[in-house]
Amino acid sequence: MAKRLQAAQSGNGQSLGAAPSRGGEARAAAFPWLLWPAGQWGNQQVWPEFSPNLQAPAGKPRTTPAPRRSRAAPAKAAADGADPVSSLDRLLHATLGRLTLGISPVALRLAYADWAMHLATSPGKCQQLAEKALRKAVRLAIAAPHMLSGDPSARVIEPLPQDHRFDSPEWQQPPFNLIHQAFLLNQQWWHSAATGVGGVSSHHERVVAFVTRQLLDLVSPANFLASNPEVLAATMREGGGNLVRGAANFWADWERAAGGKPPIGADAFKPGERVAVTPGEVIYRNRLMELIQYTPTTRKVQAEPVLIVPAWIMKYYILDLSPTNSLVKYLVDGGHTVFMISWRNPCADDRDLGMDDYLRLGVLEALKAVRTIVPKVRVNAVGYCLGGTLLAIAAALLAREKRSPLNSVTLLAAQTDFTEAGELSLFIDDSQLSFLEDMMWDQGYLDSGQMAGAFQLLRSTDLIWSRLAHEYLMGQRPPMTDLLAWNADATRLPYRMHSQYLRRLFLDNELFEGRYQVEGRPVALGDIRVPIFAVATESDHVAPWRSVYKINLLGDADVTFVLTNGGHNAGIVSEPGHPGRHYRVSRRAAGATYADPDGWYAAAGSEPGSWWPAWAAWLEQHSAGQVAPPAARGRSKDYRSIGRAPGQYVLER
Repeated sequence: MAKRLQAAQSGNGQSLGAAPSRGGEARAAAFPWLLWPAGQWGNQQVWPEFSPNLQAPAGKPRTTPAPRRSRAAPAKAAADGADPVSSLDRLLHATLGRLTLGISPVALRLAYADWAMHLATSPGKCQQLAEKALRKAVRLAIAAPHMLSGDPSARVIEPLPQDHRFDSPEWQQPPFNLIHQAFLLNQQWWHSAATGVGGVSSHHERVVAFVTRQLLDLVSPANFLASNPEVLAATMREGGGNLVRGAANFWADWERAAGGKPPIGADAFKPGERVAVTPGEVIYRNRLMELIQYTPTTRKVQAEPVLIVPAWIMKYYILDLSPTNSLVKYLVDGGHTVFMISWRNPCADDRDLGMDDYLRLGVLEALKAVRTIVPKVRVNAVGYCLGGTLLAIAAALLAREKRSPLNSVTLLAAQTDFTEAGELSLFIDDSQLSFLEDMMWDQGYLDSGQMAGAFQLLRSTDLIWSRLAHEYLMGQRPPMTDLLAWNADATRLPYRMHSQYLRRLFLDNELFEGRYQVEGRPVALGDIRVPIFAVATESDHVAPWRSVYKINLLGDADVTFVLTNGGHNAGIVSEPGHPGRHYRVSRRAAGATYADPDGWYAAAGSEPGSWWPAWAAWLEQHSAGQVAPPAARGRSKDYRSIGRAPGQYVLER
């Protein structure tokens, strides 16, 4: 760290952002003006029809190759406005971040200090907690003899509906019934202690409740050999074979994680072989994305093509997994001309890519290509997760320019308002963001492992502790599936883009409040007039459905809202025939009265099956009819085939 700080102070051309890549090489971050000519960051591949203030250069190439990655680049201190003092601070924070998994110790201390000081000056709350502790202790003491005698009716507390750690019959046998009941009572008391303390800010209260729950989950009796009856029974039955397998699983996982390798079994789901196999061609590539055009399978297609904008926080083939659950294949076989953006996995050299770059080089460049290949018709645009948020920005920008090429907008688990972003917002405040930005400043990006850790904490009981107990104590490794393999094929996020996204959208909510600026002028979601189809999922911890539902507040757009069961990924990958699927759907016409989410949920009836057919019918309803499929790549020389799908970028790790 001292050597890197000295390099920054001397200005000798060493990059402060150089960080080991996944291959182990130290790669330096380049100045943004080395990657883009001065004053032309946004008009390398701009469509003048949509941005009349920007001029596209004449004779532009069909593709913009990715920049060559250099081992050394000019120092970025000037670009970041950093002086030696702030550089020292940032390097310290970045080092701490590696030890704290990216969680700011200052933010955590502030939250607990707020809670503890207010609790210390709340004698009434303290008395209430003492009374609760006494009542729970008395209840447990009275029930203990009955539980230890094996009486199944002596339970004093039931787990929460989503808590399945103690469902097994072994947990109802003494003394394990007493152990897990004591744990649940203790967990309930701590929730009462962490919440309802007068004067504590709502954000700090949620942080304290969340972190306290994580600490309690850490010491759950289900996590330890001596207190888990399922593990003890398996150990006795197998003579310790489960522990031997568990130790082997742990060692294999540690070895692969240390070497940057995917989990065991994930190699069998390589894109282009078992997943992402829908036939198509890459017709365009720039430094940020590849555009795939899929081969039609029907004699007639809907006149309007479909452009899908996935999130760059994930690989695109979540929407093109196996042939049996591929949304892309479903659309193609249903008579649609489908295009898909495949984002490049950024590295430290891409640290200065921002939200505007993803807008210009991503959505608008893709729209230009689609409109060139399928001219004279409008486009059905689809955005998933963060890609849906970006698509909403693009739709608002195009509406502002009054030259929108969009026929409809579909948003899949995508937020436009971030005031109720769920537990993910616990990681979003000024202190936490400054800490996270210093980590990204040092690396040049947010690493996929750091991102995955935050998402797993949101469901730590299922995604961390239950998994560890099954794999390392029971010795039972679940079979690898296409969805699990895709989930392990994670991506990185550029420093500038992720900082802008968290501050401008999550923290300041600029988009929904009409303050998000593109080209120096704000864009407004209220300008969008095309029909909107919005899908949310009931168990979504990334984009909670009540947050997604706020798209209904756009009074001048016709909104069809669907709520399906499942989580952020499984609820979207919900092919027809998938067992146990159901959904709710309603339409709010432009100018109609708004219904609050809870009232809507109570009134909307549940429909069995997948929501995909309902969406397909909606697309057909908003289509001008069927036509012959367009010629591959149209008649434009700018969009010749570069290679077969899934392309190159999706294979980058």
